[in-house]
Amino acid sequence: MKFNKWTLGLAAVGVVSLATAARADEKVSQLNTALSNTTLSGYVDVGAQYVNGGGAAYGAPEAAAPNAFSLNVVDLALDKPLDATPFSAGYHVELWAGAGGVAPGLTTGSLIRQAYLALGTTIGGQEIDWKIGVWDTIIGYEGLTSSANPDYTHSYGFAVEPTTHTGVQGTYKVNDDITVQAGVADEEAGNSAAINGATYNGFGLTSPELLALVSLTAPDSFGPLKGATLAAGGTYGTSTSAPKNVYVGATIPTPLAALKFGAAYDYATGGVGAGHANVFGLYATYAATDKLTFNARAELFKQTALYLDPAGPFGGSANGEEFTATAQYALWANVLSRVEARWDHAENAPVFAQGGEAVRDAFFLGAQLIYTF
Repeated sequence: MKFNKWTLGLAAVGVVSLATAARADEKVSQLNTALSNTTLSGYVDVGAQYVNGGGAAYGAPEAAAPNAFSLNVVDLALDKPLDATPFSAGYHVELWAGAGGVAPGLTTGSLIRQAYLALGTTIGGQEIDWKIGVWDTIIGYEGLTSSANPDYTHSYGFAVEPTTHTGVQGTYKVNDDITVQAGVADEEAGNSAAINGATYNGFGLTSPELLALVSLTAPDSFGPLKGATLAAGGTYGTSTSAPKNVYVGATIPTPLAALKFGAAYDYATGGVGAGHANVFGLYATYAATDKLTFNARAELFKQTALYLDPAGPFGGSANGEEFTATAQYALWANVLSRVEARWDHAENAPVFAQGGEAVRDAFFLGAQLIYTF
């Protein structure tokens, strides 16, 4: 074995033995080999927001106090992706820091957003990729990663969906156009994303939660609609009062390459008041230039029996709407810059604060910067 001059010098004066150095060098080599394909990525998300009357900014990160600047989240992720071998293995560890790291539904104070083993299997020529640990939910038009969403604030649909699961999930790509995902996770109270936060039945056993999603992509033969996507699935908590979700989402290209539309429907039941919620959402994106993009979102929210707690949309008022308009510009390299205006309207009762008075309408203005690396 070859040693460097520093190690040989220490051995000559009796500080280390060559046998010990050899074992240490082997461990370092093994570590280097294990980390050779590991990548580091993440982002820093900051913002500022104004809300009429200083009321709560619904849909904004929890750190986004009204009429203030905020550090929303610092995200760090380590990845060892799967390779092309029949039984490859990897992992994903994603850590959050900052008060805004607690997104709606994510456990307060948790530094772990995701942490799972990635395992690839090939049986009979069929490939299935597995995630085992803690992972983001498979349903929803929007997710926890702000830069991947069209807007700064979250939708009502996001509010009624789960965010994170603890369990096992498999992904099977039938072909280039069809992907199937399914999993089994610990059933949790409400849509909580508590890690290892399973609920238990009277026998002290965990009730499982079932998840499934089918995603379709239109092939080139669809002409102007090629590249359109349709996803349908849901989650099913097996105990009587557990949350149950249905999700359908689509993206639709247009003859104008710069213009795309999206649509989402969410149904959820098993919430605080054992009622249910329906959310209908429409999205539009127009890429004016390579750097400038305009996004719009319109939603209708309906709930019965106070599906969400008073901190949810409209503070328990049964129905409402919101409209969001966002402009984003890539001025600096790796930086996403956004300005956003949002209007929320409660149909049944004045629930938004404005100068000490309850009103039916809330107005939000926000700015956001996200550096991604």
